[in-house]
Parts: sequence; structure tokens; C-alpha cells
Amino acid sequence: MEPLTAEFWTELYDEGDTGWDVGSVSAPLKAYFDQLSDRTLDILIPGGGNSHEAEYLFNAGFKKTHLLDWANPPLENFKKRVPAFPSSQLIRQNFFDHVGKYDLIIEQTFFCALNPEFRAAYAKKMFDLLKPDGKLVGLLFDDRMIGREGPPFGGTESEYRNYFSAYFSFNVFKRAYNSIDPRKDRELFMILKRKEKVEPV
Repeated sequence: MEPLTAEFWTELYDEGDTGWDVGSVSAPLKAYFDQLSDRTLDILIPGGGNSHEAEYLFNAGFKKTHLLDWANPPLENFKKRVPAFPSSQLIRQNFFDHVGKYDLIIEQTFFCALNPEFRAAYAKKMFDLLKPDGKLVGLLFDDRMIGREGPPFGGTESEYRNYFSAYFSFNVFKRAYNSIDPRKDRELFMILKRKEKVEPV
């Protein structure tokens, strides 16, 4: 199975086929952001798309927020919507080629967009991109039935734990209580803390 390409996602944006975009910051992530006090955090949002999360964080004073996407249209859309956002922090790149170190990485409909065969590599890459004691925070679809023929791809809590357990401690990993209605009872909210070193599986 080939990885989904930048051209694939560009075509979806050009056609307006962006059903994953709920049009605002997701409620579970907003609640998490609102309790953060350190505005100096280095933050990455990979596969961020139109990224209402990046907009919310930046406007709340988190000026070291970085948005990464493989497709150009969402980055252009974002820059038009949030013109004060630094262009140097809008990164057009394949996530797996990205190099950097972050305190916090936000997961919002990126994991589910990857072909499932890349999930183990995703977990390892997140470990590599985070600083010591860094956190991976976000939402995963808790639904095995979705995405049998294409993104979004679903899964289960036990499956996800297998990918992350060697790299992260599970501070929070449970059903989200405040998902939007179309995703109610179908999302897991996670706060994963980077381990000091990779542990054998």
C-alpha cells in the first residue's frame, strides 16, 4: 500500500471534500488548551489542514505554534485567515521528513488519515520529535468500522495502545466526553507523555 500523497490531499481541498474539518477548534482540545499556562511552549500540529486548533492557540498567545501539512491549499487558506501567523511556522512537508523538537504535539484527524501500515512509524516519529517530558495530546477515532476503503481509518483502544506503549506513558487515554454530536462515543482523548527512552515491546 502506497502512502497517500500530497497530490491526493491537494485534490480533496481543491474539490472542497474536507469532511474532517468541523469548522472550529474541537471541544476536547479547546478544554485542554484553556488549562495550559505556559505560553512559551513549542507546539507542532502535524497534518493540521485548515487547523482551527493552530488559530485558537496562536490567538491565545501561544506564539511558538507550528502548523505542518503536506498539501499547500490548507496552508494558504490558513495564512489568509490568520495573516499575523508567521510564515516560517507554516511548514509544507511530509511529516516523516520533518526535523524538530517540541514540547507539545497536537493530534487532530492526522493519525486517522495515514494508511494504517504507517501507524507504528507515526508513534516512533512522535517520540523523536518531542523533547524530554514532551506530550502528544489529541483525539483518535474509537471505531473499527470506519475507513475500510480509505481515510479516515478507524481502530480500537487496544490497538492504539500497542503502537504507543514503547514510547509513551498514558496519562489520559479514555473516551472523550465532549465530542461533537457526529463523533459522540467514537473518539478517544489522549495525553501521552514521552518516555525517557524507547522500551522493548
